[in-house]
Amino acid sequence: MQVTTLAGAPAPARGRGRPSAREDLPCPIRDVLDRIGDAWSVLVITTLEPGPGRFNQLRRQVDGISQRMLTVTLRHLERDGLVSRTVIPSTPPQVEYALTDTGRSLCLPLKVLADWAGSHQSVIRGARRQYDIGGN
Repeated sequence: MQVTTLAGAPAPARGRGRPSAREDLPCPIRDVLDRIGDAWSVLVITTLEPGPGRFNQLRRQVDGISQRMLTVTLRHLERDGLVSRTVIPSTPPQVEYALTDTGRSLCLPLKVLADWAGSHQSVIRGARRQYDIGGN
């Protein structure tokens, strides 16, 4: 598997609601990791796995996420086709978020990664301790 980089390429512009994923990346791994490698996307995806949820429900379930970060994360996931946004006509209008088929297809690989992390966390922490005390 080849992972390519763009040496000297300008960093993508970031602004209000501006996506961080770059359209010009030739490497599919980097393109996808730009999205799922951020601090909140995986948590939002796994929270939506059982079924659709509303904004405030997601905010309560994803521990530590701010309203702003949840908004930005949902926009990015929607842009990437991993989450759908449905406005429910009511007074006031309600918005529901759900995984798309593509988003749902990501749940199994994320579960495998989470299982791996859980079973290797103590080994990794031990290696870090050894490294930090100079036993590398």
